[in-house]
Amino acid sequence: MKPIWIVDDDRSIRWVLEKALAREDLPSRSFGTAREALDALNDDVPQVLVTDIRMPGAGGIELLQAVKRRFPALPVIVMTAYSDLESAVSAFQGGAFEYLPKPFDVDTATELIRRAVEESLREEASADETLVGTPEILGQAPAMQEVFRAIGRLSQSQVTVMITGESGSGKELVARALHRHSARASGPFVAINTAAIPRDLLESELFGHERGAFTGAQSMRRGRFEQADGGTLFLDEIGDMPAELQTRLLRVLSDGSFYRVGGHSPVHANVRVIAATHQPLEERVKQGLFREDLFHRLNVIRLRLPPLRERAEDIPLLARHFLARSARDLGVEPKRFTPAALAALSRFPFPGNVRQLENVCHWLTVMAPAQTVDVQDLPPELLEKMPADGHIAPVPGAAATMMQALAPERGGLAAPGAEAAGRAAGAAVADRSNPWLGGLQSDVEQRLQRGEPDIMQTLTRQFESMLISTALRVTRGRRIEAALKLGIGRNTITRKIQDLGLDDD
Repeated sequence: MKPIWIVDDDRSIRWVLEKALAREDLPSRSFGTAREALDALNDDVPQVLVTDIRMPGAGGIELLQAVKRRFPALPVIVMTAYSDLESAVSAFQGGAFEYLPKPFDVDTATELIRRAVEESLREEASADETLVGTPEILGQAPAMQEVFRAIGRLSQSQVTVMITGESGSGKELVARALHRHSARASGPFVAINTAAIPRDLLESELFGHERGAFTGAQSMRRGRFEQADGGTLFLDEIGDMPAELQTRLLRVLSDGSFYRVGGHSPVHANVRVIAATHQPLEERVKQGLFREDLFHRLNVIRLRLPPLRERAEDIPLLARHFLARSARDLGVEPKRFTPAALAALSRFPFPGNVRQLENVCHWLTVMAPAQTVDVQDLPPELLEKMPADGHIAPVPGAAATMMQALAPERGGLAAPGAEAAGRAAGAAVADRSNPWLGGLQSDVEQRLQRGEPDIMQTLTRQFESMLISTALRVTRGRRIEAALKLGIGRNTITRKIQDLGLDDD
């Protein structure tokens, strides 16, 4: 590993950080001015750069800007005073990884530097992957691998494909991939959302119109079928197509010809049709809302695109991709997720699927206060609905952790009513995989019989103290690592250590 560079005109600050890093087996190198560090960059590059803001000559912001121009992925931690708001803002605008307020706690500084080192190592590990470009569709889940295999098998086929899946799951991306990997790849790909266009205009959009066909038709217009000649036409939300247009579409699929609105001569188009819907077309056929013969004509090959909740293991991959792409689109320095934030996102069901995750990442690029996105930085509407684990909704107040621990694997205390809650708690105690719950149940019963006040608050405090102190002991006092192991944010563990009086320990 490359050394951490420390740039500060204060010799005592450099000495303290050098000793702290040496204790953590992290190599370091110190500089008294920004100019010395800039000159050294001609021969070497650090793993992480830690710099003060106010120094004689060139300051830390100038150093940050110069480093980011040459090494955009290098994490830079800026040291500044609490009251120096302007400097802090400048640091983040310049792409700082994080800022370290002075005076700082040595352990806090060490944890921050270690986190920056881990991020730097992750960036290096993924550099080769980034260089070869981003895949058109991302997914490691078995359900997505099935979709990829289907795209591969269909690459030499001209057959009509029906893509089913919930809104926002990425059906158009799959359609584009089918086109790109087909013999029609050199032809046009034309997409139309049949549900987004008023029914009075949809016929003209699909088949075009002749001049004077209706009021406002000042010239002849080619429709989407003609535009897609030699390529692929993607009909999104086909289930919402009006009945009269379903008949015209069936004729086009049968013989490849159609008439423009107001036209008298047939137009021929060599088009492969890919349709998509989020609706159960079989049910709409039974209800008389969709033609059965058109359904069978479209449903030659069906691809089901799984919702995001069925491939939660893909959420970290997609989230990092969307966060980087959003930063690129906005022309800003890309932010990074902490492991705890990615774990929290992976527990969210995302009813809006991939599109919702993409919007969340765009929001974070604009609104997250630091370069590193932690759990508490996620949008409030996500945090309010965030499950505490894979299945249990969070319980408000200080009793949240204990309530989640008492809940059984599925459903648990989410069941309404005292009787249901009692059954859930009994089921939890009966769980042989958690024998300690039996002792907890006995202790709670004794406290209840004695009439102790604030039982929930007392036990929650003891429970959290035990969890955090044990994690700190296992990680030898490294708070960031302890927070990651417990699945909570670094700010959360710092606050709880203070609230629980664990600082002295």
